This record gives sequence, C-alpha cells and structure tokens, in this order.
Amino acid sequence: MVGRDYRAPVTQSDGEELATWLEELGLVDQLAEAGLPTFTRDAGGRAVWTEPDRLEELERELRSVGEEPEHAIPVGLVVLRRQARLRTQLLATSWHTYESLGAMRGTSVDATRFAVHKAAAEHRLLVVPVEERAVVPAFQLGPDGELRAELAPVIGPLLTAGMDPWRAWAWLTQPAALTLGRAPEQAAASDPDLVRVAAERLAERLSHRA
Repeated sequence: MVGRDYRAPVTQSDGEELATWLEELGLVDQLAEAGLPTFTRDAGGRAVWTEPDRLEELERELRSVGEEPEHAIPVGLVVLRRQARLRTQLLATSWHTYESLGAMRGTSVDATRFAVHKAAAEHRLLVVPVEERAVVPAFQLGPDGELRAELAPVIGPLLTAGMDPWRAWAWLTQPAALTLGRAPEQAAASDPDLVRVAAERLAERLSHRA
C-alpha cells in the first residue's frame, strides 16, 4: 500500500489494498496455512476479511522483513507457496496407499497398515501425511514393495534427526550438491556410501539446530 504511513494503524479501508497486494503476489492461498486472517470477494468484488480487527497485525506480520516496510515481501508466505508447489510436484510422482502397497506385497490392508506404522515409527520407512491419509513414496521401494536396501542407511538418519517427511521426500528425489548434482535416491543405486555420508552430514546439521 504505497503512500501510506506504515507507523499508523491499519484502517478497514486499507483491507482492500492489502487483499489486492496479496492477490498480485499470488499468496492468498497461503494465509490460512500460516494462521493469518483470510478474505473472500463479495458480489461487488470487495474484499471481506474473516477477522478485520486483525488487519494491523496481519500487515505488520507480512511486512516484518526488511528495513523498508512499504517494499517488504511476506517471506513466510512465499516459503509456504514454494512448499505447496513442491508438494504438488511430489504427489504427481508415484506413491502408494495401504491398499496399493498391500497388493504389491501380497498382504492384507490391515497387515500392511500395521507394518507401515511400525516401520515408520522405527524410522525405517518414509511415510508422508497427505490430508487425512498416509502415503508411501514409491521411489524408496523395490519390486517386492519393501525398502530398497541401499536406502535404509540413508532414510534412517534423516528421520531420526527429525527431518520433516515432506522435506525428506524432496531431498531424496531432487538433485543435491552433496551427491554431485544427482538425486540421492538415484545416486544410492551406484554409490551408496556417498549418499549415506551425505545423509549423515545433513542429519548432523539438523540435530545441532534442534
């Protein structure tokens, strides 16, 4: 909202400009995930905020980065948008439900669910929450539906260190500097020691931050 005194309280009339700014940045969908007030457009195209009394707090939060608030970018929402796009990309790859994994393993759904929960709790299998269900990324599995042997010493340290499952999925399947520009899960097939060491180093950094 260029031209406004950013030290002054946000008025209700500023809500329209704030909404337009977020739309232009493409960050509207990330407001709810960030725990911030959201808005919809009424029949007249006006922004209707869910919590109009929090507009001042909202703008302060969005413009908290940088020394010039009028030019600030809501970094937190940008990160959430990037994460949302990455999750969409990951979900476009192959993954299993309990049903499809059970069929692959030749076991019942209940037996598969129990085995998956146990393996995930012991950090022996990467299981990712998607809405109200759990999915098992297929890259980590062999033809028998079990974890690829070369990935066991890679996935274990990452999950034990507390890495978020989505981040683990992304790191394992995207080109990484520590594995010479190759996706770790692919590099592990030909150079398991390199990938294991890379995972252990990453896990150490995560542990130190905790």
